[in-house]
Amino acid sequence: MSARLHRFLRGLLTLAIALAGLVVLPTPSRAATPVCALACDTLDPSKAQRDTFPVPDVNLNGRTLRLHMSDPDSMAWASVDNGVSGDAVWLDRSWDRGATWEGLLGKATIPGSWTGTRTLMYNLTDPVGHRRGWLRACADAAGVTCTDWVRPTVCDGTSCDGADPATAAGDDRPVPSTTLFGRTISLHVDQKNAMAWGVIENGGAGDEIWLDRSWDGGATWPEGSSLGRTGVPSGRTTTRTAMFATRDPGGLMFGGAVRACGREAAHQEGSCTAWARPAPTRARAAADALMASYHTYEGWWRSSWWNSAVALTSLIDFAERTGRQDDNWVIARTFEQNRGTFPAGARSSDPVEGHFISRAIDDAAWWGVAWLAAYDHTHDRRYLDEAVTITSYVHQYWDTGSCGGGVWWDRERTYKNAVTNGLYLWLTTSLHQRISGDTVWGDRAATAATWYLGSGLINGAGLVNDGLTGDCRNNSQTVWSYNQGLAIGAFTQLWRSTGNGQYLDTARRLADAAITSTALTRDGVLTESCDTGSGACDDNQKQFKGIFIRHLADLADATGSTTYRAYLKKQADSIWSTDRDPLNRLGQRWAGTTPNQVDWRTQASALGALTAADGL
Repeated sequence: MSARLHRFLRGLLTLAIALAGLVVLPTPSRAATPVCALACDTLDPSKAQRDTFPVPDVNLNGRTLRLHMSDPDSMAWASVDNGVSGDAVWLDRSWDRGATWEGLLGKATIPGSWTGTRTLMYNLTDPVGHRRGWLRACADAAGVTCTDWVRPTVCDGTSCDGADPATAAGDDRPVPSTTLFGRTISLHVDQKNAMAWGVIENGGAGDEIWLDRSWDGGATWPEGSSLGRTGVPSGRTTTRTAMFATRDPGGLMFGGAVRACGREAAHQEGSCTAWARPAPTRARAAADALMASYHTYEGWWRSSWWNSAVALTSLIDFAERTGRQDDNWVIARTFEQNRGTFPAGARSSDPVEGHFISRAIDDAAWWGVAWLAAYDHTHDRRYLDEAVTITSYVHQYWDTGSCGGGVWWDRERTYKNAVTNGLYLWLTTSLHQRISGDTVWGDRAATAATWYLGSGLINGAGLVNDGLTGDCRNNSQTVWSYNQGLAIGAFTQLWRSTGNGQYLDTARRLADAAITSTALTRDGVLTESCDTGSGACDDNQKQFKGIFIRHLADLADATGSTTYRAYLKKQADSIWSTDRDPLNRLGQRWAGTTPNQVDWRTQASALGALTAADGL
């Protein structure tokens, strides 16, 4: 038989099978791009944490076609049994509810004398790409057929898609309603449980209401369109959808956005509200929006190395203040995926040499802070050990041969600055507090404190300038909030360790200067010099204010000062009322002035302020 005739007959056979109802002819599919969530596509099923069967098996000419799913992995695979050599099995995956799909994923053929085989595992969700998928198992065994699609229900704790709005803990309308041909279409939110539903009013029979759900802030929503679509019944003027979740912890999807849409029965066009995210609490809303930018597979917030350490610290502080444990996987994931080595450009412009260490001494130190926060929250010893390793590296650059002491900012020993020495002072005293019987780190902290107080870094106004000149004088460079905050935090911790009132007095003096000087505070709101006028802050400066707030909150806890607590509350209130959009995205300018910058760095910084205030 010629190849051309063979292809023709095979085509007729496929068409006959389709017409017989075994499988719908597929929309032409594109080649699958590997998806990586916690693991990448093609993981061996032997590594699955669970094996469940989410849809009924299919009998195909005596063969058993089965779809397998592991909920903890959010992955699936397919198997065919009771077959013969040459029978094939594969997965189809769709990102738009089965309208199109990536076909023949993991296609495997029964070999030799075997009677069954299986595919490898494929991801059900793509958190990096902000999309949820559907999967089905298909087989070719003297005919082609597929199982039903598996489309996991989105659940956040006990709250799941499809719940009745009558069970909602509250009913808020986070964005204005929209109107269409006299109908009112509104979005409703149960803030406590982060659930949403839509309502259409002033309508008639056949009018429709539905929700759209997006995992990338409203940019796309192919899997989440027309959720809960329902029509107004005869004799009624209003109806509502079921409730739908905006967090999918099982699928590693956070910060889901929703909008309500509707149409009048006699017209095809519809109208939608603006997109919104629920806000169970101010800090929780900020944390969910921050997690929407987390790269689950690589385990960091892409494009900024030290900033990721500070973002992780903000998330840990939120978890610690609220007693939450559901973000502990983020801590572990970040640690496990990033403690190795990376070439220049992979994580930082410098090579990362293992244990979060690079030539930038302060970059390594920020990771030390993160792992101490992780240790305090989880009590996992590996995080404390990592902080010891990092701080030991930083200590190598303490140099009494220049300026009588202090830590160099970089491996080339070009600059002694406030940030590196503030970090060293905080790390050494923090290690002393956490290591039973320690004297080494405590002695180093005392030495560093004496040097810092005599170094000239603190100017006559009680503000910390950026660093020292080559001849060891205050260089009068910009007063940044994070330098001020690190010094406040370090001297607060030294007072906790030693009871020495001089240290607490210093922390108070630095805090009082910060909250009263126009160098850092304007109209009661913490303000960097790059926050003013038409200025813009760079990616480093975007996180400075959150660091300051973290350490001022520590001082407020230590002293019980109503002044410091009122200042913390002022920052959070200003952020929430002037610096937030309906998606709970928080900008650089906490006073809400323009031009304002918004990204995950500004989000992490503002999260620190909301966490501190919510803990008062």
